[in-house]
Amino acid sequence: MWGPWYGGRCMREFRKSVIRFLLDEEGPTTVEYAMLILLIFLAVLSAITALREATATSLQSSSNSIEQAFGSAP
Repeated sequence: MWGPWYGGRCMREFRKSVIRFLLDEEGPTTVEYAMLILLIFLAVLSAITALREATATSLQSSSNSIEQAFGSAP
């Protein structure tokens, strides 16, 4: 239907697009922004994990103190 020339032309256009992307100055900037977003995400994830553990420890300590003060539930 398209003939043998279609695949060749399509690949040439694809190759040109890839070369244009690699030579474009915006390409590295996009990668840098992606890395920055990844680092921010990892920092937030670490902070949430640390906060979760600290909160769990604090609540357990409070629970133990209340249990000692009033005794265990009936």
